[in-house]
Amino acid sequence: MITIETQDQLDALKRDKDAVLILFGGAHCGVCQTIKPQIEANFSQKFHSLEMVYIDCEQLQEICAQHGVFSLPVVQVFFMGQKFIEEIRGFSLLALEQEIERVFAKMNG
Repeated sequence: MITIETQDQLDALKRDKDAVLILFGGAHCGVCQTIKPQIEANFSQKFHSLEMVYIDCEQLQEICAQHGVFSLPVVQVFFMGQKFIEEIRGFSLLALEQEIERVFAKMNG
């Protein structure tokens, strides 16, 4: 999972990659720190073309605000530069995985 440092870096990934998962979290968010390795381990094996990135909202508050993130954790998934999935605070990683799988299946027709 790549740690994003700038908005330009995030914009380039969304432009250049077909599928991007963004985890908005924080160092002091226990849930964020728990799900980050789970997302990385489970999703990297299943979705090889899914680029996964992490944004620390405690460090990059402006980027998080621009994406409408005001509570943690938040996961946003972009396909072809468009946001398809957004999960906020209490969500199931299994349901998220199934939703990503469903979108991939539609895209690959």
